[in-house]
Amino acid sequence: MRITREGREASEREKGLWELREALTSRIGELEALLRAECGAPGGQLSAERETLLAQAVEELGEAKETLRHDHPRRQPAAHLAVAQAHFDVAHTMMLRMAPLEKVGAMVPGLLAYAREHLTVSDERRVQAEQIATSVRAGGALDEAQRLVLVDTMSVARQAHLRETLRVRSFSRIVYGLFAVLTVIVILVGVFGALSPATVPLCFQPEGFGVVCATSSEPVDQFQRPRPDVDELYAQAASPWDYVVVEFVGVVAAAIAAAASLRRIRGSSTPYNVPVALALLKLPTGALTAVLGLLLMRGEFVPGLQSLDSSAQIIAWAVIFGYAQQLFTRFVDNQAQTVLNSVGGPSATPGKQARDPQIPPV
Repeated sequence: MRITREGREASEREKGLWELREALTSRIGELEALLRAECGAPGGQLSAERETLLAQAVEELGEAKETLRHDHPRRQPAAHLAVAQAHFDVAHTMMLRMAPLEKVGAMVPGLLAYAREHLTVSDERRVQAEQIATSVRAGGALDEAQRLVLVDTMSVARQAHLRETLRVRSFSRIVYGLFAVLTVIVILVGVFGALSPATVPLCFQPEGFGVVCATSSEPVDQFQRPRPDVDELYAQAASPWDYVVVEFVGVVAAAIAAAASLRRIRGSSTPYNVPVALALLKLPTGALTAVLGLLLMRGEFVPGLQSLDSSAQIIAWAVIFGYAQQLFTRFVDNQAQTVLNSVGGPSATPGKQARDPQIPPV
């Protein structure tokens, strides 16, 4: 069956953040329906102010839908989703400004919940919103001044949510950038080791044997006279595959460490996949720590561990050093968890704990 151009474009748009885009599209449709119902509600003609707000809300929803449909060679679906969400938030604010007070009063619990997710307990706007919620729950009527307070609170909370999302995006881009830089370094080290294995050989000289490298060895007669030069032995025993094998072993060990570390990282509803970026960062780091760890041992940085007896021991220590990258990337993991926790939600930070609206502030 022949696939039409529209079908191909629809299939391409389903890649990536399809669920989040469809969820936002559904919310846009819901808000459009509410606005149409508001226009057709009985009670006479709309005032000039409400007509202006309604027109602006409809325009913002149109911009949101157009942004979600936007497609070009340099795809940035996460950025498009954030821009569409900003247009939707403006349209929702317009709806709050033009809706009857009794309808806004019914929305107070949801508005307060959103403010609690993104504003700190000490934020004055949140405190006033909680006072309004307490008054509405007690049966009080909402007035225009209180409506303005709620609208302002929601606007500030949405700005805080946007800043939190952008902070996650910035962090993920930094991690991906660092991953790219370390990957290039790993490739360069492997190429250099293959082209010139005798320059900095990953070899050791155990007593009574000769020289042992990661993938080869060079036995030496200890009674030979004159005794051969150590650097010459290293040059003879070093193999172009030494660095490649050690880096590969380090990557495998780091991959195991990455899989184990993901148990502490919770998922995120943001369109930026931070856990994947953290897992990728561990791979080149493991390759580099495996190489650097063996070089430190060869330089007798750790007393008693400078003379490995076989290639198997060298590979075993490469596994240990590759897994040990977790000691360095653990700080990045902790920072990632902090950044994810800063985004409002059920796992919000302690600074965003809710205040019971039934308890008036002292």
